[in-house]
Amino acid sequence: MLLLTLESSCDETSAAVVRDGKTVLSNIVASQIDIHAEYGGVVPELAARHHLQSCPVVIDQALRKAGVTLEQIDGICVTRGPGLIGALLVGVSAAKALAFACDIPLVGVHHIEGHILAPLLENDIEFPYLALAVSGGHTHLYIVRHIGAYELIGHTLDDAAGEAFDKVAKMCGLSYPGGAQIDQLAAVGDAKMFNFPRPMLQHKGYNFSFSGIKTAVMTQLKKMESPLEADVLAGLAASFQAAVVEVLYKKTLRAAQEYKLKRIVVAGGVACNSGLRQVFTKSGATEVFFPSAKLCADNAAMLAVAGEYYLNQGITSDLDLNACSTWPLEQAGAEMLDLQPETKNIGG
Repeated sequence: MLLLTLESSCDETSAAVVRDGKTVLSNIVASQIDIHAEYGGVVPELAARHHLQSCPVVIDQALRKAGVTLEQIDGICVTRGPGLIGALLVGVSAAKALAFACDIPLVGVHHIEGHILAPLLENDIEFPYLALAVSGGHTHLYIVRHIGAYELIGHTLDDAAGEAFDKVAKMCGLSYPGGAQIDQLAAVGDAKMFNFPRPMLQHKGYNFSFSGIKTAVMTQLKKMESPLEADVLAGLAASFQAAVVEVLYKKTLRAAQEYKLKRIVVAGGVACNSGLRQVFTKSGATEVFFPSAKLCADNAAMLAVAGEYYLNQGITSDLDLNACSTWPLEQAGAEMLDLQPETKNIGG
């Protein structure tokens, strides 16, 4: 099965061609970082406008790089949600138009579902596993029993981890997006220079909170003269990153132990963070899988794992498919499996 997949949930316009939900023949991403940098964050109206301009281009490039034509495509997969509604509608509209014009099946997929299944493009991972979805918009813990069968066991109560990284970077005078710059500074900084809090680390459940760490950084900055000396800035970045990473790591590992899950997947934009990767890799307590860097950020190829599975099960979306700005993953999975009654109980 040759799939054409489209992603436009935020500020990356992406198209990919993937064979059998496994082999990535192309994965084109048009970033809008430079466009939004001067505003210090994503401007929804600008994002939607640039998706309109980029969508035909990335589709054409994805097909050309894969060496295929639209006539050879067996199915189209698109991010239905969650995300910025205007941005999502561009991708969904393009996918529906292509599906109608070429008379090929269409399926809408959940954005986070794409992220937490992305490592399956590069690794053979047995179900079930625990997935930490950690990005600028999400910090969620899921038990992944099978494709479409997800159980949410924890989520952020305020800021997502990636959002906290970007906001702290902005406080420190770093340019947008700041998460990668915090990571680079942390690599040369003293993580013990400042003792920032670890919110909800001792909490019995698996929810997260990162606004308190952000506020602690703000309070510390007000005590110091600006601009900060290089070693102090690096120490602040390292101390902040260490606090966030410790919370993510310890709560995820504790959840894996409680639910007796031997495999952990860490996915999403923050999964690129070197400190997070290092801590999980060194743990040795369980199998840990990270997507490669190109599959951590928003991209279209990550949608193919779920898309290929659903289409092979005869699960498709109608041409009245609409975008969803909010859409719980566990609800999305149940909705998809309900379209194929015999698969309702798959994965236990």
